[in-house]
Amino acid sequence: MQRATASKAFLITVFELLLECFGPQNWWPGDTPFEVMVGAVLTQNTAWRNVEKAMGNLKDAGMLDPFRMLSLEPKELANLIRPAGFYNLKEKRLRNLVGFLVQRFDGNPELMRSVQVCRLRDTILSIAGIGPETADSILLYALEKPLFVVDAYTKRVLCSMKMVGDKTGYHETQLLFMDNLPADVALFNEFHALFVRLAKENCRKRVTLCASCPLLPLCPTGLKSVGA
Repeated sequence: MQRATASKAFLITVFELLLECFGPQNWWPGDTPFEVMVGAVLTQNTAWRNVEKAMGNLKDAGMLDPFRMLSLEPKELANLIRPAGFYNLKEKRLRNLVGFLVQRFDGNPELMRSVQVCRLRDTILSIAGIGPETADSILLYALEKPLFVVDAYTKRVLCSMKMVGDKTGYHETQLLFMDNLPADVALFNEFHALFVRLAKENCRKRVTLCASCPLLPLCPTGLKSVGA
């Protein structure tokens, strides 16, 4: 397992450069904690624009309510979330999560906030189809718990900057932030959102735009790309 390395000062510099370039991102999209929870499942392995279409379908059908959502037949729910892709699989995962919410917390995400974060995280991870990224997205964005979310965008940027390796695991990558930064919900929220923005604007999967990247002076891969 490859280790993740960085200092607090370096991470703060990265954050400040991204914030200066892109400004506040106002993430996560969603009007209620329940909507954020649903979006966290639907965004697995798909672009957010597709999730927005699925969320729109649910909203138009009046199904952004845990009890009403569970009342749907599997095929009905799968059809509503079809734009998010893998809709049959996501229907099962979404139903598992919503069923947990209803059974354990009477369908009220606010009741989850009082549970100690480590215990709550372990419980959410025990739900079939919910992995670390989805669980931490729910905890950070819906329940305002200070856990840093690591997704493919974050990992891509960190790999380019040689802060992590291709084989660095989720937990090790997350600890890079958890061990070096204050446990601050707003900071973790904004930092993750800024990584997503950078990955879409500059550190893209196919054609990178290193010359205009705000992190170029700190990025060995970018400096090599521009011949510096």
